[in-house]
Amino acid sequence: MRVLAIGGSGFIGRFLVPLLQSRGHEVAVLHRGSSVAPGAAASISGDRHDLAASAGAIRDFNPQAVVDFILSSAAQAEAAMRLFRGLAERYVALSSMDVYRAVGVLHGTEPGPLQALPLSEDSELRSKPPYGPKNLEALAQIVAWATPDYDKVPAERVVLGDKDLRGTVLRLPAVYGPGDYLHRLWPYLKRMDDGRDFILLPADLASWRWTRGYVENVAAAIALAVCDDRARGRVYNVGEQQAFSELEWARTIARAVGWRGKFIVLPPQQAPQHLRVPGNLAQHWAASTERLRRELGYREAVSFDEGLRRSIVWERANPPARALSVFDYAAEDAAAAAGTQ
Repeated sequence: MRVLAIGGSGFIGRFLVPLLQSRGHEVAVLHRGSSVAPGAAASISGDRHDLAASAGAIRDFNPQAVVDFILSSAAQAEAAMRLFRGLAERYVALSSMDVYRAVGVLHGTEPGPLQALPLSEDSELRSKPPYGPKNLEALAQIVAWATPDYDKVPAERVVLGDKDLRGTVLRLPAVYGPGDYLHRLWPYLKRMDDGRDFILLPADLASWRWTRGYVENVAAAIALAVCDDRARGRVYNVGEQQAFSELEWARTIARAVGWRGKFIVLPPQQAPQHLRVPGNLAQHWAASTERLRRELGYREAVSFDEGLRRSIVWERANPPARALSVFDYAAEDAAAAAGTQ
């Protein structure tokens, strides 16, 4: 099968493209040329914000399936449907678990009670955009493809509502592993490698749970959805079966690196400001991935322990080029001293 990967030269694409190629598929990557297409795949120069400008090259490749890594809005989804309708047979859109109403409850943008867990594909979706203008500006500094009208809820509706081009939506978790531009392990790993005797966590953050996924396993789930006709017209949560709390997650990293310090959990108001997370953390983001496992037979290709090991090796070799976290050890020492008196 010929597969076009829109934005497939990034974090997840560098694992998905070789995986598809190893299974005999021909892959082309549409990207802006700032990086090399993974797996020596064919390159199509273009911009996700203007797919029509690359329409000729896309038609020459004649894709049977499309994986859209960087779909940001309903307008982009509509443009994609116009281009690929009558050309491709499948359109797989990578979405996010930020479509769920639970995200708005945590951020305070959605009224009402806490959402029931685990979040399933049928759980209630947001009715309002997930982020305000300032947060969107910050997001765009991290992921250049995020548009001012970013909202995957209406984008999903466009993809799933097209009668002529059958879509599949994959709602991705917090993805970690080699290439993670958010460096999800780094705040804990750096403190451990710096020889800190303790690590502080506000109590509400320590107990907060969300679904994560190791990048190679997420890529395997995407490949499964691309190649399996049973995925047509379906929505799937992707991620690990166990949604660790933040404290459990930090402890798994500690065990993996042999750190023997202690974790100190403080009331949120006693924790340093840079460690506090705003919002209602009583609303967890723990999702069920049973539909993906039941319908498509998904299983993790890489064990949790091995994925964590590979992630730690990569994080240590590739520290963030710019500050993504605050490390104010003096404030943390003072808070720990006050909290243990």
